[in-house]
Amino acid sequence: MRLQFAPATCLLAACLALPLVTAVAQEARNQGPQPFTAQDLVRLQRVSSPAISPDGRTVVFSVRETDMAANRGRTDLWSLDLATKGAQPRRLTTHSGNDSSPEWSSDGRELYFLSTRSGSSQVWRLPVNGGEARQVTDLPLDVGSFRVASNGGRLAVTLEVFPDCADLPCTVERLNKTKEANHSAQVYDRIFARHWDTWSDGRISQLFTLTLSNGRAVDPVSVSKALDADIPSKPFGDASEYTFSPDGSKLVFSTRLKGKNEPWSTNFDLYEVAVDGSGLRNLTEHNPAWDTQPVFSRDGSQLAWRAMERPGFESDSFHVVVMDTRTGERRALTKDWDRSVGDMKFAHDGRTLFVTTDHFGQHPLWSIDVKTGKPTMLTGPGRVEAFSVGEKEIVMTNSTLKSPAELQVLTIKGGDLRALPRMNEAALAELKLGDAEQFTFVGAEGATVYGYVMKPATFKQGGKYPVAFIIHGGPQGSFGNSWSYRWNPQTYAGAGYASVFIDFHGSTGYGQAFTDSISQDWGGKPLEDLQKGLEAALQKYPWLDGERMCALGASYGGYMINWIAGNWAEPFKCLVNHAGIFDTRAMAYTTEELWFSEWEQGGAAYEVPENVEKHNPVNHVTKWSKPMLVIHGSLDYRVPYSQGLSTFTALQRRGIPSQLLMFPDENHWVLKPNNSVRWHQQVEQWLNQWTGSGGE
Repeated sequence: MRLQFAPATCLLAACLALPLVTAVAQEARNQGPQPFTAQDLVRLQRVSSPAISPDGRTVVFSVRETDMAANRGRTDLWSLDLATKGAQPRRLTTHSGNDSSPEWSSDGRELYFLSTRSGSSQVWRLPVNGGEARQVTDLPLDVGSFRVASNGGRLAVTLEVFPDCADLPCTVERLNKTKEANHSAQVYDRIFARHWDTWSDGRISQLFTLTLSNGRAVDPVSVSKALDADIPSKPFGDASEYTFSPDGSKLVFSTRLKGKNEPWSTNFDLYEVAVDGSGLRNLTEHNPAWDTQPVFSRDGSQLAWRAMERPGFESDSFHVVVMDTRTGERRALTKDWDRSVGDMKFAHDGRTLFVTTDHFGQHPLWSIDVKTGKPTMLTGPGRVEAFSVGEKEIVMTNSTLKSPAELQVLTIKGGDLRALPRMNEAALAELKLGDAEQFTFVGAEGATVYGYVMKPATFKQGGKYPVAFIIHGGPQGSFGNSWSYRWNPQTYAGAGYASVFIDFHGSTGYGQAFTDSISQDWGGKPLEDLQKGLEAALQKYPWLDGERMCALGASYGGYMINWIAGNWAEPFKCLVNHAGIFDTRAMAYTTEELWFSEWEQGGAAYEVPENVEKHNPVNHVTKWSKPMLVIHGSLDYRVPYSQGLSTFTALQRRGIPSQLLMFPDENHWVLKPNNSVRWHQQVEQWLNQWTGSGGE
């Protein structure tokens, strides 16, 4: 930990500019709250990873701030005294490196965390009662994630290693030789050759244990070396995919064997292994689908995890399985509950599981009775993004369409929910935000379908406002009551636009049958829902200007923009397509996670060509006529940039007004702060050009 000091001097130009900057800021304050912008979006503090201390008196959490000059985010650890009324958050770390992933020691005396302050990602510890942070691991490779055994004797970490190497120096030496080679060629004999935004260099992520001695972690042992598998999973796996047993003698982890079929397999299994690497066994070999996120009850008598039933389908419903660790007996606890379980943790007494799920445009926290499987909803509107369970309270982060994730605390026994000090309260007080309202309508096949509208930040009764019609990706996802740092309707509200977004057939949180209904029907029921949803919104909300509308979408939403261009372009003045699929046949051969396209189309492209072509946008290009902005990242391997380039080529060849916005350093998402601002500026400029800016 180090103190930060204000600089004693400044550059002459900067010093001379200070009075002007101050005057502009003061003038803005005098004018009152200003409409929300993309610059405001990227500068907000992002709260995550709450962790309650063992005594329940303190919560530690991560806060990401944005360094616009360095064009990156920087994460520090903060704490909040839960036991003292009126206590305010306190910053624990201030290093220029990233500090994240806090985890308490079992006695509550120390806080373990990941930090890059040494020049690589390593585990550090901070004495809670005062003192400097000390490095725990000093490994020659970056630590990807970690867990601390509750008995304090062991540390588990994940490291990227070459699987045929006998030790860590071997991996380091091989990486150095690759850098020194006079060529850049890489030979592959199986896929994944590339995944998400990274080409494989032959390394896999293995799970290691280290002995904790005098505050240092030593003697790394790979406990997953016998498996050709990544722990955690790529590209987004984390420490929730493995856990120590309460006595610290074993680890249980989730992984999928690679082999030749990894890109079209969703068969993740749970493995149990002793901390010295012995006794490895598969606990879920009987299930050919996904098993993940193992959690033990505090006494170790129960092991719970999330499980799917259908292999090859990544959006199947996750239900909870509970195993008696003494007898091996297993129960499918929530199989009859028509919701897909997200994050999951045991209560201290082991009688309750706390879980999150999508639910009618919200993402609340639930309690599940371990004996009966009965679910009880504990929170209301918004999205519970993360939570930590204490003996008497649960601390969570909750976001809504009007607020980024902030801390809340729930009393377990009484169910009282109260807000904790908000990290973004002062920033949001100076900004105007749009109000949102959920509505329903009769969609495809007579089903009740949900959607939201958001008013412009400067809404006035009697006005009429241009519409940003936003289509979510996934497609098995949801655009509900939560905050997004990529597609946030508040940025359009701040620019004077109203927004409409529909949870069409295929969305999550409305039952598994509703989610399943999009497969092999990408351009059918979802398009009908979008059509009927927009019509219902226009009829219900007279302030929506149906003569000035633009449709926008990314990923599957981008696919739908291309589909709309040839099948329903009439209502729109313009279109915005980010990372959208242009040719479903080409996509089936160039994307990396093949299980997705093969499940959605009902088989491999060469097996079911009629399914692939049924809703293929490329077959309708002759009907395209509306101006389109096409956006793509060169590092996007999920929907390769050739799809966006093909879209732009088709538009240009047909003489349709169009622009291509490329990001050579971004993947399927736009993550760098300045790139994000540029993205929003270009999109708003496109909307303004074709629909007129602001409202009346």
